[in-house]
Amino acid sequence: MANKWKTTSRGQALLILEDIFDKGAYSNIALNKALSASQLTSQDKGLVTELVYGTVARKLTLEWYLAHYIEDRDKLETWVYYLLMLSFYQLLYLDKIPDHAVVNAAVDLAKERSRQRGSDKLVNAVLRRFLREERPDIDAIKRVNKRYSIRYSLPVWLVKKLIDQYGEERALAIFDSLLTKNKASIRVVDPKAIQAIAEQTGADRSQLSPVGLTKSSGHFAAMELFQSGQITIQDETSQLVAPTLAIRGDERILDACAAPGGKTVHMASELTTGSVVALDLHPHKLDLIEENAQRLGLTDRIQTVPLDARKVHQHFPADSFDKILVDAPCSGIGLMRRKPDIKYTKDLQDFDSLQAIQLEILASVCQTLRKDGIITYSTCTIVAEENQEVLKKFLETHPNFEQVPLSHSCQDIVQDGCLVITPELFQTDGFFIGQVRRVR
Repeated sequence: MANKWKTTSRGQALLILEDIFDKGAYSNIALNKALSASQLTSQDKGLVTELVYGTVARKLTLEWYLAHYIEDRDKLETWVYYLLMLSFYQLLYLDKIPDHAVVNAAVDLAKERSRQRGSDKLVNAVLRRFLREERPDIDAIKRVNKRYSIRYSLPVWLVKKLIDQYGEERALAIFDSLLTKNKASIRVVDPKAIQAIAEQTGADRSQLSPVGLTKSSGHFAAMELFQSGQITIQDETSQLVAPTLAIRGDERILDACAAPGGKTVHMASELTTGSVVALDLHPHKLDLIEENAQRLGLTDRIQTVPLDARKVHQHFPADSFDKILVDAPCSGIGLMRRKPDIKYTKDLQDFDSLQAIQLEILASVCQTLRKDGIITYSTCTIVAEENQEVLKKFLETHPNFEQVPLSHSCQDIVQDGCLVITPELFQTDGFFIGQVRRVR
């Protein structure tokens, strides 16, 4: 069978890497799509997941190592190069599979797939040389930011940006934390049931969220608890957003950038006679919110509207809402642990263009807020241009608003009245939450 290699775990990992690197597919979506159609065992699916996420997360490091063994990567078919990358990843970072087995599997795959004779011989030669010779030393790289870039597989500009913002020691802790595995986390819908569900699932209580549970790994979406609406999948940091709105139950709330709806349903679950108007620019994404609402029995409290959040003031009259959430479109830099491809697709200019959109959204929605109403502004990024600077510029141009200082029992996430959660603190997503109030 000519395409037998496609049914192996390494073959599937290679195909997914081609989707990510050559076609710009998102790592999590490409992986889920491939595995849901795969006939592999759960153990082999675990290996595919490890190979894909590991190779993408360590891409710059692996390319640096490979450059010592390959003179011109452009002369190789791209799949051969990616096969070497994922094989280097196994040899460097995984220890359950013996080195000789890694080499043999890569050579067999190359032999089966190759249209150019000799690909298998090249793969064999490079991998055996890598195992035989002394490894290149990353510590020998003289330029500091370049050394950190290669060690942690982060673009040099991002290394510099985060060191400038957080200082070298904390930035290095952030970089290091991004290479640890992402936890699985859920929100328990009924706070009174949290201990019972923790025991039932073998999960730990979240240090950040009183209604959160976490596990080092776990497929919560397959559980009856999820199907019956007793739990929902939501990162611990995201669970901190709804409580900042201090919902009484009767408010009319706007969720300006709502999909996929995790925060929408969290807010709706605290309402009695009130409602949430949930917006998204893309109508198909509103389906995700409605699915979430239906599973959790909240459809009567949520109204979805396809609308660009920058046009809210044109669509809703003044004084329409008691409270507003702007979970703004952002660079997603805080999500690098579970979406490692993010770090290779962004650049410095993105922060300025995103800040302009974020300010435009705030400037629009604030016109529909009642006096004494509050806006919570949140992002899944850890870059000041998209966070503190956005709030500062908004307040400078809107004298009828003031900042509302936020607090949390974990003092290390409170900074200048905002919640700033970097990934190394609690091994969560990076996240930012700030709040303003309309005073006149």
